[in-house]
Amino acid sequence: MPAVEIKPDMYWVGVNDRTTDLFEGLWPISREGVSINSYLIRDEKTAIIDLAKAIKTDDFFAQIAELTSLRAIDYAVINHVEPDHTGVLRILMEMAPDITIVCTKKAADLLEAYYGLRENMMIVGEGDTLCLGKRTLHFVMTPFVHWPETMMTYEPSEGVLFSCDGFGGFGALQGAIFDDQCEDQSFYESESLRYFVNIVAKFRISVRKAIDRLDDVDVRMIAPSHGLIWRKHPERIIELYRDWCNYPDTPGDLAATLIYGSMYGNTETLMNAVAQGLAAEDIGVEIFDCARVHASYILPSLWTRRGVMIGAPTYEGTVFPPVGEVVREAAMKGIKHRQMAMFGSYGWGGGALRDLQKITDPMKWILTGSLAIKGGANRENITQAETFGREFGRALKAV
Repeated sequence: MPAVEIKPDMYWVGVNDRTTDLFEGLWPISREGVSINSYLIRDEKTAIIDLAKAIKTDDFFAQIAELTSLRAIDYAVINHVEPDHTGVLRILMEMAPDITIVCTKKAADLLEAYYGLRENMMIVGEGDTLCLGKRTLHFVMTPFVHWPETMMTYEPSEGVLFSCDGFGGFGALQGAIFDDQCEDQSFYESESLRYFVNIVAKFRISVRKAIDRLDDVDVRMIAPSHGLIWRKHPERIIELYRDWCNYPDTPGDLAATLIYGSMYGNTETLMNAVAQGLAAEDIGVEIFDCARVHASYILPSLWTRRGVMIGAPTYEGTVFPPVGEVVREAAMKGIKHRQMAMFGSYGWGGGALRDLQKITDPMKWILTGSLAIKGGANRENITQAETFGREFGRALKAV
């Protein structure tokens, strides 16, 4: 994609990454891709805000070449040191060694650790500014959104907040880079939720503090490091992030996530009956086979929905491993205070529920009931499973 002017003499010079399979080496993006957004401001002095990952060096420098030479850049503002934001930095400094790096003290320490860079540093803190000429950049410290060195950069004359990982999302840009040009905004909102839960939810308290600080800031455009630029309705992504930050402090939406695994089809048969029971109580349900769906796609549902119905056979005296791994991921992300029920089958011995509760008890998930079937599914226990689903649906509505 060519460079795009987002405000007079302000440009998006980002790149799309449609070849990386795993974001951070962990979260699948092979279908969705991700944008890596960088921004160039031309004034009496020229500044670039955030960079790109190393595998996109050629594309990134080609974007900049449309507007200026590398040696004409005076400042590289590093909001965040993670390599998807800074992978091209060493090459940039070799090609344009007079560039001044603008960053926090903690970021400077990390830049030395990652790239051996220690010179031409301008260390900034809360409230510091950098005058480029007609425009002045203001720096806002936002530690743990989502690394401890992270900051955001604000340009007040146009009300543009370069928000780094804050308000970001998965999903490569489909030609349009702005919210009001996007034909499928629901896709980007969904991928922003997946990004939030997988990448920054662990630090939601810090994220919420950063959002609260924006209440008195004239934000007319949100320009994140990943995902859409929000120029028509920047308040939309701010409010979404605010809502997502608050979910662990609420009962959650009146709906259920049904996660399951099945070795020989018996637990899956019960799952279908349980889902039928939930639907009969008008409970919306999302169903995930934990052996086949990556946790990245399951965690957003667990984050937002009140109920968690878990279907798992006993495996060697423990919960079926793919199901247990998803619940452990939920624990790592801080998904707490959910209503939970469990069902499943077993052969020569049970133990899945007992093992599962070792994970869920510290999460303060409330067990409302369990159903364990010995051997294969039959008409009688299928009926039991449907009733079990109905009972769980009623329990959710009573919260």
